Amino acid sequence: MSRAEPADAVECFIALGSNLGDRAAHLQRAVRELTETEGIVVRDASPVYETDPVGELPQGPYLNAVLNVETVLGVLELLARMQQIERAAGRVRTGQRNGPRSLDLDLLFYGQQHFELPELCVPHPRLHERAFVLEPLADLAPAFCHPLLGVSVAQLAARVHDPESVRLTSVPLETI
Repeated sequence: MSRAEPADAVECFIALGSNLGDRAAHLQRAVRELTETEGIVVRDASPVYETDPVGELPQGPYLNAVLNVETVLGVLELLARMQQIERAAGRVRTGQRNGPRSLDLDLLFYGQQHFELPELCVPHPRLHERAFVLEPLADLAPAFCHPLLGVSVAQLAARVHDPESVRLTSVPLETI
């Protein structure tokens, strides 16, 4: 797939997660910073879920949500902006998978495009296994079809639905 900038806006979905510090404030800050980024329009946000951590490391629960955005940024430019927002929130990449973090932003879909680059794979390679991503994503775009798997987000979410580890909260997430 080309690294060229798109000619038109691309619909994207970005997962947000936090389990360190003021989790809700980290998510809200990410929304605000994405909203203030030239070339990105935040269209909608899912409800916020509290989720059990994945992996072996002992850590607290996450707050997770998903944003629907439109962007004219190229995929690597969008990734760079997302990583900049993570660093501003105190995210330190240790190389350890599934560890605690102040803010985690993952690009789930970049339109219907598929990228396998050294720094990024889109669609996100593990999203179809993750209830903490699929449940909020299904709230926003249940009919969105995974470009590689050929099934809807709602179908993927139904396969991994786990109400004990992914719980709806009343935490607000403002998009404007």
